[in-house]
Amino acid sequence: MLPFDMNKPVAIGCDHAGFDYKEELISFLEGKGIAFQDFGTHSKDSVDYPDFAHPVASAVEKGEAAFGILLCGSANGVAITANKHQGIRAAICWGVELADLARKHNDANVICIPARFVREGDAEKMVNTFMSTHFEGGRHENRVKKIACA
Repeated sequence: MLPFDMNKPVAIGCDHAGFDYKEELISFLEGKGIAFQDFGTHSKDSVDYPDFAHPVASAVEKGEAAFGILLCGSANGVAITANKHQGIRAAICWGVELADLARKHNDANVICIPARFVREGDAEKMVNTFMSTHFEGGRHENRVKKIACA
């Protein structure tokens, strides 16, 4: 059983630097029969990453999406933006081990991929690991509960 409610779509978005990887990830999701909502961008034209990170984070925050995928050049901008939303734990991942740990230790619900620092094919491996890895809870549970500023 997957850790996310896959009856809901995956929210995905990017800026111009992440566009090619977003398109590859959409093909990956389609190949697995996973529903998704594409929040854009829809070309390589220069755009502002918050315009795409906020809608992805909102969909996850509201429970409308199973989890989120965000991409930009470094992943810093989209992660900072997404983490402004309550209940969002957006993690920058540039390798499979980080995607695994983001889920196991941080209960991350948005994976942020730095398109300029990831080899072709690795984004799919990271997303596959992220969406199939369960939060360990235990000693990590109390730490995750301390993240929210409520």
